[in-house]
This record gives sequence, structure tokens and C-alpha cells, in this order.
Amino acid sequence: METSSASSTPASRAFQVPSRATDGQKAQTLIEIENFDFYYGAKQALFDINLKLDDKRVTAFIGPSGCGKSTLLRCLNRMNDLIDGTSIKRGGIKIRGVDVNARDVDSIELRKRVGMVFQKSNPFPKSIYENVIYGLRIQGETNKAKLDAVVEKSLRGAALWDEVKDRLHESGLGLSGGQQQRLCIARTIAVSPEIILMDEPCSALDPIATAKVEELIHELKKEFTIIIVTHSMQQAARCSDKTAFFYMGKLIEYADTRTIFMNPGNPQTEAYVSGRFG
Repeated sequence: METSSASSTPASRAFQVPSRATDGQKAQTLIEIENFDFYYGAKQALFDINLKLDDKRVTAFIGPSGCGKSTLLRCLNRMNDLIDGTSIKRGGIKIRGVDVNARDVDSIELRKRVGMVFQKSNPFPKSIYENVIYGLRIQGETNKAKLDAVVEKSLRGAALWDEVKDRLHESGLGLSGGQQQRLCIARTIAVSPEIILMDEPCSALDPIATAKVEELIHELKKEFTIIIVTHSMQQAARCSDKTAFFYMGKLIEYADTRTIFMNPGNPQTEAYVSGRFG
């Protein structure tokens, strides 16, 4: 049955999920994608995607440009709803058993639980402090003590506190590119999401800033589930626990990252990770 993403009306029910696994537990499936077909108008972008993603793990989506990895990433928090003419013709996506495209799921609430960090850092033309608490302001939070605590916790979580703690009321636009990206990560985690989506978060950064973001990803997975789209094979190998390889809108192979890079089971995967195409 066809579901039009672009024409979906705001849903009435908040997106809520049960409590997550604790650190000592075995990884549990958090996201289930089943028989998922996605279209931009008449053009099919994703074909029969079946994928289970683990809680508190980093999963990398890799593949050549136009293979569907960013499209699938944006389906996880319904960012594609904002594009006219998109539709789901078959299958679905569930987070802890909740169908994210159900009519009674509020997409705004969903995006609080499934945050996103974009390719280009996009701090608001506000102070560092106001950038971090923007989401809480929208929710109506006014308690200064709580806001102060969230700012410090989020900036520490984004490994940025020590660099900016003495200039919280200066513009976020005055930070370096790498600092701006970490500020955007702080803004994302300030509203306590469960999942963080990262769409090529280091593509505009220099090697030193990239290394800091990669170190941050390693720390963040202790608390969050992270899915990262990257064109960098080295970054996928360094950062992720599992890797999914896409080609022409299809999921070709999904396995532990070490397997994908050292002993892939599909010749297309081997050709891509070895640099023979893509």
C-alpha cells in the first residue's frame, strides 16, 4: 500500500520507545527495516531494503554517490517528508517495534528521538549557549539552572566544553569549522535523542578536525546509537562496528566492519572497498 511521505499530515501521537539496553547487555536490535521501497516521484531510489541495526553501536553506510545511503538515512527520521512527491510503496521502518511512518506518529517527536548532524555544519546565528539549548527553548524550557546544566553536559559530550566554556555568549559562527560541527553535535544531543544520524559529518573538515569528530563518535556510542554515511573507507573502518554497502539503491552486503573490509562475501563489495570501482 502506497504511503505518501510528502502529503502526510502531522500525527497526533508522540514517538515513544521502551527503555534501552544497559551497557552490560548484549547489543539488541533497535531499528528494523523490512522490504523497504522508496521513491522520488516515479523514480525508485531504494529497492527491497532489509536491515537490522543494533542499539549502542556505530553503523556505517558506504557506497558510491547516488547509491541510496543518504536517502535511507533520511528515511529513519522522516526528513524525506519535506521533499514533495516522495513515497513508500512497500515495506517499512520500525524503531523498537514502532512504525515510524504510522499516521499517529508525530514526525517532530520522532526527530527529537532520532537527531541528525548534516554534512555542512549549520550553527544558528546565535550564541554558543543558545545554539545548544535551541531545542529545549522550542519545547518551552525556561529553568535557567536546567538549561545551564544541559549546556555544560552537551558541550562536554561533544568534547567542546574546555574550548568554549569562557565564551558561551559569543556567536557560534565565530568557531572553527570543526568546532562548529561539534557544536551541532552538542545541539543534537541536548534534547536527549536515542539515535544520532550523521550524513558525511567530516567531509568539509580538515584531518585534525576529522580525527576529533571520529574520537567523539567512539565516545558517543556509549550512550547513543549512531548511523554514519561516509564516502571514506578509512573512516568507516575506524569508526564503525558494522558496515552496510549500497549500490544503485540496493543493499549489497551488511556485516561486521572487519568482515566487510577484510573478507567481504560479495564480489561487488570487495571491488568497492578495494578501490576498483566507485
